[in-house]
Amino acid sequence: MTRQLHLGLNVLSDGMHPAAWQAPEADALGFLRPEQWNRLAELAEKATLDAIFLADLTNLSLDGDKPLGGPPLSLDPIVLLSSLASKTTHVGLAATVSTSFEEPYTLARRISSLDHLSKGRAAWNVVTSADGKAAANFGGKPFPPREERYARAEEFVDVVRALWDSWSDDALAPDKATGAFTRRGSIRPIDFKGRYYSVEGPLNVPRAPQGHPVLIQAGGSNAGLNLAARQADAVFAALATLEDAHAYAADLKARTRAFGRPEHAVKILPGLSFVLGGTEAEARARNDLLNSLAGERRLAWLAWQIGVDPSDLAWDAPLPASLLEGSTPSPGSQGARDIVLNVARRKRLTVRQLLDRILTWHRLVVGTPEQLAATIEEWFLSGAVDGFNLMPDVQPSGFEAFVDHVVPILRRRGLFRSEYRGTTLREHFGIPRPQHRFLAS
Repeated sequence: MTRQLHLGLNVLSDGMHPAAWQAPEADALGFLRPEQWNRLAELAEKATLDAIFLADLTNLSLDGDKPLGGPPLSLDPIVLLSSLASKTTHVGLAATVSTSFEEPYTLARRISSLDHLSKGRAAWNVVTSADGKAAANFGGKPFPPREERYARAEEFVDVVRALWDSWSDDALAPDKATGAFTRRGSIRPIDFKGRYYSVEGPLNVPRAPQGHPVLIQAGGSNAGLNLAARQADAVFAALATLEDAHAYAADLKARTRAFGRPEHAVKILPGLSFVLGGTEAEARARNDLLNSLAGERRLAWLAWQIGVDPSDLAWDAPLPASLLEGSTPSPGSQGARDIVLNVARRKRLTVRQLLDRILTWHRLVVGTPEQLAATIEEWFLSGAVDGFNLMPDVQPSGFEAFVDHVVPILRRRGLFRSEYRGTTLREHFGIPRPQHRFLAS
């Protein structure tokens, strides 16, 4: 194989299924236990995965005084990944952080710190936020329109990159005899003055082992794709069908070329949800059990994904015509909503049928390890994707099944590595270390 399949583990609190915490083998409070997180990191490194990928939310949605329907997405990704850095030696550590609630300087410092502490394994998943409930936790100011949010994000990333380059690679040269700790002229302010940010710099952290930690982007809107094409090393895409994947790849590559970058500069890594069983019947029985435990929460989850009220949806009816025929912008993720609506339109599915095909707006496979491996192989060899972010139904049992039964198949077929050939995340992805933009060595 001349191309290398890339696999990451996307970890939520308990798994991707809304009823993951209710599975018989699940520890309902595992999301707070370091033992469970350490187990996942151990498995990811055993399987030679590229990275562990942590999503994030900065609010807790309540429905009056009703109990929560599952564990919240609680732990701060950078804090958690810093802990996992001490338990691992190779697997990458990718943290989602929204530009809507951060300052470039503090974010640049934290991600660079993680890169140093992990010896070059950090990544930042760049997202913007449109959740009014989250905004209420950060001053309550109304969100700007989508295009402005992404314009702000573009400038945010520019500031962060400039701060990562405010030290030269050879700046550290401690000389006990002379008392000079760094080379003369090796650190400089960035004096950034833009439309949204004014940052003097320099950063108080030396240049990261990777030069710049890996940049990932997770948005499917027009503005999100432009951000990915200009800035990202990889995209965490939402793609429910192979047809969608080919269209997405062609679009992203064209945009990447338009920004003067090689068309393959951005790794395409869609999410892949799965429920595994020893036989297809076993997998479907496991999925049916989880679905029955989740009940109406599955409907509420879909409603949230596409930006409607749950009362607008009926299990055995199509999505509302206003959604299927209209073009009203989504209050949340436009890319995620489009994925769901495109599948519903193309297949003329009821809500129940749609939920049997898509879990959290990503491709869903319910079947055997051989069937899941075949899906991965088909998508990868078609050239539409560079790999996947794995989204098991239940943690850690769903991921354990993948490591024990799917990874060996992928290795036998020559699709996936059996050992790491480098130590940094950039080496895993096969992407070069960026040159310093300001200071010559």
